[in-house]
Amino acid sequence: MIYKFYQLHIFPHLLNQVMQVPSLMDKRRELLLAVSGEVLEIGFGTGLNLAFYQNVDTVFALEPNPDIFHLAAKRVHAAPFEVQHILAGAEKLPFADESLDHVVSTWTLCSIADIETALEEIYRVLKPTGTFHLVEHVQHNENRKIKQLQHLLTPIQKKVADGCHLDRHMQKLLEDAQFECFETQYFDAEGIPKIGQRMLLARARKLS
Repeated sequence: MIYKFYQLHIFPHLLNQVMQVPSLMDKRRELLLAVSGEVLEIGFGTGLNLAFYQNVDTVFALEPNPDIFHLAAKRVHAAPFEVQHILAGAEKLPFADESLDHVVSTWTLCSIADIETALEEIYRVLKPTGTFHLVEHVQHNENRKIKQLQHLLTPIQKKVADGCHLDRHMQKLLEDAQFECFETQYFDAEGIPKIGQRMLLARARKLS
């Protein structure tokens, strides 16, 4: 019961602060400025992305935790476009096949338990010409010591950070799900501990 209380009422506030590190906010801007029309955002959280959407009509805000979505109320109210809360998980998206032009995920895929099913669902709902825009912390394949630490500490991280995996090879997961990454940018985010500092910003489409 104490752990559940932590997950629902304490961790969301901690995460909201951590995810406003300037280096991460800059990457949100870079990822989202070009997104337009209707957008499905996986793991909407506290609405930190809303300020960076410039040409969207509707954001479908997928957030399975209503308490977390409540923290976004002021940002949702201030948005100059429609924001629809979708109370569902990424493993079963309530959208028709090939119905969306854009799907966005920022630092969410690390915490989805069944990531393979979630990626299958994202693939299903994207139009053949659609784009999956994401930024995520990833396995550090260029530093063996950090990579080993990520494997070692992920079981603990999953407990304290609501399912977060430190060691996911996100580009490989995308490719295994039949996505083609046409833009990839690996970087080390300032202000983040080295164990979770390696990031991937990517845009992907369905393999034709």
